[in-house]
Amino acid sequence: MKRRTLDILFSAGGAMLAVLLVVVGIVFTNNANFAKSYVHDQLAAQQITFKAADTLTDEERRAPCLVANAGKPLVTGKQAECYANEFIGLHVKTATQNRTYAQLGAPQSALRAQIEDAKAKNAPNVPELEEQLADITATRETAFKGETLRGLLLTSFGFSEFGRKGGQAATAAYAAAALLALLSAAGFVHAFRTPANRGFAVPEQARDERQVTTV
Repeated sequence: MKRRTLDILFSAGGAMLAVLLVVVGIVFTNNANFAKSYVHDQLAAQQITFKAADTLTDEERRAPCLVANAGKPLVTGKQAECYANEFIGLHVKTATQNRTYAQLGAPQSALRAQIEDAKAKNAPNVPELEEQLADITATRETAFKGETLRGLLLTSFGFSEFGRKGGQAATAAYAAAALLALLSAAGFVHAFRTPANRGFAVPEQARDERQVTTV
């Protein structure tokens, strides 16, 4: 095969691959922009604002992101992660004594059984048991609401991370496309600077014989 033909084939292939990478980069860029704008719009609609700096408790001040975002509206995925883990997570753990919604179900069911048994026996501690049940029910509702909101915010954060990684992939695709385009251009230049009759990987002896024959 002629060296010029081989250079043109490789250069054309590189150019087509560069075009393909540009298309892939555009797709990733569109996805990244969609994820960013969608997360922003959905979070902004909730109208959540971080506590002002002068109202943060000592525990809340231990979270650098709460201090950095103090007084700001919650509109980004990273802010959603901060608010979910450092603010909601902190207060839910405090209110539930570090128990989850599921873990609170067993003592709640046990109290209900105790109340039924106490009522059947006309026990005097029924009001006390009912008060305990009301407290644990309220605590469990707090856990449910807090964990639900926390989960929704973390889902928004996860969606935003997909968008961020899509942006990184787009940048990598554009960089690879630019490199391939440069290499393809260099290949075309080399191809047309190479003599048309030069072969690829021709043994030196055969080349010398061909030169002698030509002379």
